[in-house]
Amino acid sequence: MALAHTETDLADRVLGGWTGRIAGNMLGKPVEQGEIWSRDRIDRYLRRAAALPLTDYLPEPTDDEATALRPEWRQCVRGRIHGSCRDDDVDYAILGLDLLETHGFGFSTEQVGDLWLLRLPYLQTFTAERAAYRNLAGGLKPPLTATYDNPYQEWIGALIRADIFGWTCPGDPRRAASLARRDAVLSHTGNGVYGAMWAAALIAAAFTAPTVRRAVDEALAVIPASSRLARTVRRVVSLHGTRLSWEDTLSTVAEETAGTGWIHTVPNAAVLTAGLLYGDGDFTRTITLTVRGGLDTDSNGATAGSVAGVFGGAQAIPDQWKAPLEDRVRSAVFGFDGVRISELAERTLRLAEPAA
Repeated sequence: MALAHTETDLADRVLGGWTGRIAGNMLGKPVEQGEIWSRDRIDRYLRRAAALPLTDYLPEPTDDEATALRPEWRQCVRGRIHGSCRDDDVDYAILGLDLLETHGFGFSTEQVGDLWLLRLPYLQTFTAERAAYRNLAGGLKPPLTATYDNPYQEWIGALIRADIFGWTCPGDPRRAASLARRDAVLSHTGNGVYGAMWAAALIAAAFTAPTVRRAVDEALAVIPASSRLARTVRRVVSLHGTRLSWEDTLSTVAEETAGTGWIHTVPNAAVLTAGLLYGDGDFTRTITLTVRGGLDTDSNGATAGSVAGVFGGAQAIPDQWKAPLEDRVRSAVFGFDGVRISELAERTLRLAEPAA
């Protein structure tokens, strides 16, 4: 794959990242309850609807299945999508863009917190972000905002906030990871922070890496090699390298990460890595495998879509994913509801600083 040298190519990849994130999020949203929607149950749902292999948004459910889906499914299944529905996985990308536009790349963790209080409704935050928000409102400062009364410190929340740092640091995974860390420590510690650094680096590397595997390797280099996150990602890479099937790889790693919970960063990074490697740069295969992997399906689908969208560019994303979005985003971030996806991409492109 050609490196992202030209302005046109860079613009297409940034648009691909935004479009891919939103499409992947919408794909995974209806089944975003990992304790209910296991990998086997998702595939049974698809098999009953004659939707395997999955090549489009989820099919409309039967009456029996509808009660188990997230209530937002009515805006997220094929034939019903008219623009994206609101979701925190997209809100944080928008909030990150606003952060960089307002404070530049020298932003502080305190400024991230101030922007949350200003732009983001409290009831649209969850788990670690809600704990940090509550701590901010109570007058605490980072890093206490991440550690006080917060049992979610290693969950996936910081990882889902990281895309903007990858999109604005194309080809520079270390810089992207450094920015993501500054954001993540507001609400997370340990593997929760490493997950954000890894995701930002993965997206930054996808702009210039010749293969998805190379991007995964480059992202691994920015987090501690002895961390559980790094060891788990390396394990998926190793199993993929032995030509084990996607299903057997996920089953193996699920056993090895059992007990962490369905929103913890580590098992979700395993599902995401498997989707990327077995998807091998194909947008549809990447996001559908990732969502079929279960756990935090909308978050994983969003990050997988972002990486694959950057890797191949917006033009390579099939129309069945793009057209229903109608270039429009619903958002809880104050001042951004109804913004166009193309506008978000253009604003991101203006901030992007490619590696020399």
